[in-house]
Amino acid sequence: MSQVGAMNSTDLKKIGKGLIIAVVGAVLTYGTETIPGVNLGSLTPIVVAGWSIVANFVRKWLSNSGK
Repeated sequence: MSQVGAMNSTDLKKIGKGLIIAVVGAVLTYGTETIPGVNLGSLTPIVVAGWSIVANFVRKWLSNSGK
């Protein structure tokens, strides 16, 4: 952990992983909305968060599977 007001490479990697998870969640939500008959409407932010949780779960599961 870096000092307050400073960032190190570990912090940047964690931010990058969070960014990737958020983007994957958004892409999965977009994919969900392309299914005919699916209209998420005002639930879209909740679905994005849900898909982001799923993406993070899969990432952790895959990274721990080799141990």
